[in-house]
Amino acid sequence: MKRVGTIILSLTAAMAIAVLGTSCKNQEEPAKTGSVEEKAAVPEKAVKWKLAMTWSSTLTPLASPPLKLAKLLDEMSGGQFTIRVEGAEKHKAALGILDMVKGGQYDMGHSASYYWKGKDMAMVFFTSVPFGMTASEQYAWFYYGGGMELMQEAYEKYNVLSLPGGNTGVQMGGWFRKEINSLDDLKGLKMRIPGLAGEVFAKLGVNVTNIPPGELYTSLDRGTIDALEWVGPAMDIKMGFHKIAPYYYTGWHEPASEMQFLINKKAYEELTPEFKAMLDTAIKAVTADMYIENFAGSVDAWSQMKTEYPNIMVKTFPKPVLKAMKTAADGLYDSYAENDAMFKKVLDSQREYMEKARAWSIISEFNYIETSKALAE
Repeated sequence: MKRVGTIILSLTAAMAIAVLGTSCKNQEEPAKTGSVEEKAAVPEKAVKWKLAMTWSSTLTPLASPPLKLAKLLDEMSGGQFTIRVEGAEKHKAALGILDMVKGGQYDMGHSASYYWKGKDMAMVFFTSVPFGMTASEQYAWFYYGGGMELMQEAYEKYNVLSLPGGNTGVQMGGWFRKEINSLDDLKGLKMRIPGLAGEVFAKLGVNVTNIPPGELYTSLDRGTIDALEWVGPAMDIKMGFHKIAPYYYTGWHEPASEMQFLINKKAYEELTPEFKAMLDTAIKAVTADMYIENFAGSVDAWSQMKTEYPNIMVKTFPKPVLKAMKTAADGLYDSYAENDAMFKKVLDSQREYMEKARAWSIISEFNYIETSKALAE
């Protein structure tokens, strides 16, 4: 899978270089000024940007897209377009990315839109929401269903451009120290789960908390919390939760968590058309590659987990619990939509598109997997 990712990046880079070469060739053709006088082409002015991430530089695959973007742009531009990537360990403002890009301290950022729900609740849809779209459905909505236009409309007030920046795919529902058999088992449960999913669980009686990543393992081990949600096998295995919590629940709250590249609008508008083309193309390449990298990582990590810790039990929440979660989530959406026109606009768009997309998802990939499963039994 690493080779596939490399091929994708290389092919995309080659395409961008071809576009750049054609454009530069046109610039280098002799310019006539009323006779046969020729002018030398003016070389591109070098661009040096800075990018701030929400993640530490070592937290791959979340940190992979910016790091790969910087490398790819450097190679595509022959060193004329460079980006210095800084992780949260450098700038110390993991959740301040939007403000720093808006203010111009950084030309770019890499984060997740649902972190800005305190500023604008509509932002949650551009990352993921409970019982929302899968990665395939969400990408189709972004690129061909009006999602990109809605995302830019939401970010317009901040003078920031936003582009998809890599997806985790469906995230697992979390690690639990005890089995959840009914809604009663949720009452009083102490759990780390952020965002709208946390609001849903709070409505069902869970004591929701948000603990820094570095304290999660110790909190779960000592019983300070009873359960937690992180991401999926590729990233969970690094945290060690599988060593102390035997119940691993399947996902419902983040079916397709999309990261975002944020770009200072003024900085982007100052780029030449050639550099804009390179940046746009490279972003799309590394965005696709993160989804591939995370999927491959989860394949390997899950294989390792179930081999080394065979007592891990994969569970799905009971149907009455899932129904209660869905009712709570829909109630939250409708409540926010009543008082927030932009939230309602994006919610309506996603609901309409998902209804169409889900019909195809069910008769295509879902039924193929069900068929394969039946044949293996």
